[in-house]
Parts: sequence; structure tokens; C-alpha cells
Amino acid sequence: MEIDVLIVGGGPAGLAAAVRLYRKGIHNILIVEREKQLGGILRQCIHDGFGLTRFKTTLSGPEYAQRFIDEVEESGIPYITDATVLEVTEDRTVTAATRQGLKVWKARSVILTMGCRERTRGALGIPGERPAGVFTAGVAQAYINLCNVMPAKEVVILGSGDIGMIMARRLTLEGAHVQAVFEIQPYPSGLPRNVEQCLNDYGIPLYLSHTVTAVHGDNRLTGVTVSRVDEHLRPVPGTEKEYKCDTLILSVGLIPENELSLDAGVTLDDRTKGAVVDEHFQTDVEGIFAAGNVLHVHDLVDFVSMEAESLADSAAEYVQNGCLTPCPIEIETDSHINHTVPQRVSGTRDFKLSLRVNSPLKECRIEVRQDGVLVASKKMKKAIPAEMIELTVKADKLVSLSRLEVSAEC
Repeated sequence: MEIDVLIVGGGPAGLAAAVRLYRKGIHNILIVEREKQLGGILRQCIHDGFGLTRFKTTLSGPEYAQRFIDEVEESGIPYITDATVLEVTEDRTVTAATRQGLKVWKARSVILTMGCRERTRGALGIPGERPAGVFTAGVAQAYINLCNVMPAKEVVILGSGDIGMIMARRLTLEGAHVQAVFEIQPYPSGLPRNVEQCLNDYGIPLYLSHTVTAVHGDNRLTGVTVSRVDEHLRPVPGTEKEYKCDTLILSVGLIPENELSLDAGVTLDDRTKGAVVDEHFQTDVEGIFAAGNVLHVHDLVDFVSMEAESLADSAAEYVQNGCLTPCPIEIETDSHINHTVPQRVSGTRDFKLSLRVNSPLKECRIEVRQDGVLVASKKMKKAIPAEMIELTVKADKLVSLSRLEVSAEC
């Protein structure tokens, strides 16, 4: 079957891209979603705080997703749920396992919006037994919010990611006792508002520069050993302390779901773990685009939707014209900047640069220079790794095809 645009993933990015494409006149679209319903991770995020940027009102996760689902339904955009994409090839052939059997599409353009997955205990290599009671924060959230199952009574949380802190509050509201949240870094890895609203407001202590160094228990978790870490993140001998608990929840980072991207020959960025893209959100494989958490982990879902809408503008242009403006200008960073998106630009049009810093900075200025000449800057009272920073670079400031350098001056 031939199709103009096939979207892999029906979460906030895929839905926003589909709606924008339809408005741009691209109607031969298909969304392929592996869950039984559209909406992605938002279905289990029943807390509010979504939509403040995109819709200028506060919504829960399901409410936010429903706004886009309603538009998809009203526009008649076709979608398939309960279907797993098995392969995306370099020539944009997509194979999926569906309820009706194996399906194959030949697409003019493929949009990758698969989101991300959580880092597990196996990735951390925590020593000890392997008892029941060790969950990632997202799994615990799904148990409570989707399955109505209470997974814990006495809880220790490792990692101060946003979902981990939100689950600290959720478990407390459901009657569990959250003893503490431990973070290996010397600063919280989630948003300041979640530290305040989810931990401080409920009297849940946050211990920085601490990590779990052992897990105890046979059939069920009975406790964990926590140690302080030094500046190299190595456990300090003699600082061990045991906490009795029946549940350990891990909120230790997210990894973009890029197995399909690798199959398609897409180059990944070592820092974001997502695809290397240009200002059109096109990967280095022509006709394959990526946006949302599969590209780089976002702090707000509003940014995911707006990024996907920008991608859809470019994908529509590609389908209609068969090509996009080449992007020969590469973007490099200094030691303060963790990564940027995009990584390549054309220099012929204004573009929005998204970036994160490596560690908390105060009274700093983010600068973009070309051949030593300042082309864009943003002054900030503070910059933290948990918050994505955006600044606009004007095309008329770019005077050559040499690379751009992004730095933080403090």
C-alpha cells in the first residue's frame, strides 16, 4: 500500500503532527500506534499542569491528549491501534504486525514519534537480589492510574526525575509511606515546581548525592542500602544506611525508543540518544523525520506538540515539493552545553534552537556565534539541566556557511 505520510506512534507528537499535516492539505496519512488507544503516555498522567503553553489553560494528561484525538477523529485521519511497527527501511518501507496480520506500506515520508522508555535496574547495575517490588516510576504510575492496583506500602524512590517525584505525591495520597527520594547528582534532575509541589508540600525528604548500593529480599523486597557519593559519583565507604521498605521505585532517566531509527540507517546523537536532525527535523535519511521524546527528552508535553507541528510543516513541504533546503551548517557546543536540536541548519531561514546545560548555572548568557561574531544570545538568571532552553536565531545574522558555536558565558 502506498501512502504520503506514515506516522509511527500515536502519542502527543504523532497526533499533533497528523493534525497539522491535515490542515496543510496532506490527507493521505496513517498513524500506527502499538497501544490499544491513542494518547501515548498521557493516558496515565492524570495530574494537571499540561497545556499551559500550548492551550493557555491547565489540563490533565488525558484531557490534553483528547484535544488532539478529537481533532484526528473530526478530520477523519485514519489510524491503526494495537499494531507494532517491526521495521522501517531506508527507502521508507514500513512493516507492522496488526490484528489483521502483517501489513506493509511504501511511504513518501515517515515521521518517527515513538517516545521514550525508562532506564531500568538492569541498566544501573545495582547489586543484590532480584526480589519483586522494584518498579520504574512509569510502571508504578500505570498500576495505580490505569489498573487501579496499589503496588506499595513502604516506598523508597531512587532518582528525582519528574515522574518519580509525581509518583511520590501520588503514592502518599493513596496511603503509602514514601520514606525519601535519593538523587545521585548534587542537584535535582526534575523541574523545580515538582520538587516544591510533590516533595516539599508533602514533607518527603530529598537527599542529593546519594544512591542505592544494595537491594535486599528473597521473594519480596525487604529493604535497600543507601550510600552517599563523592564528586565522581562513587559510593563513599562508611556512609551506608539501610532503609526497610517493600518497594523501590526508579526514576533514573529516559531513553528515546530508537531501534526502528537504527534499522532505517538513521544516525543517532551520542548525547541525546535520538536522531541527528536538521532545522526541518529531517534525519540524515531523506524523507524520514523525528520529533518529540524519540528525538530528545522534553520537560513539557506542550513543547513536544509544538515541535511536532514544526516538523509537520517541513514534512508537508517535502511531500508537496519532493525536497527540502539543504542544511550544511553544523552546530557545535562548549563544555557547559549538553546538546542542541537541531544539529544542522541551512542558514537561509530563521530557526528555533533547543538546548540543555550540563549542570546548574547562575547569571549566565547563552550565546550563538559564527566565526566569532555573536548572532544570537539569551540572558538567564539561572539555567538547570531539567529545563529546556529555547532561543531563536535569525537568518539575516548568518553571513557564511561556517559552523555555529553555542556556549554559556557565566
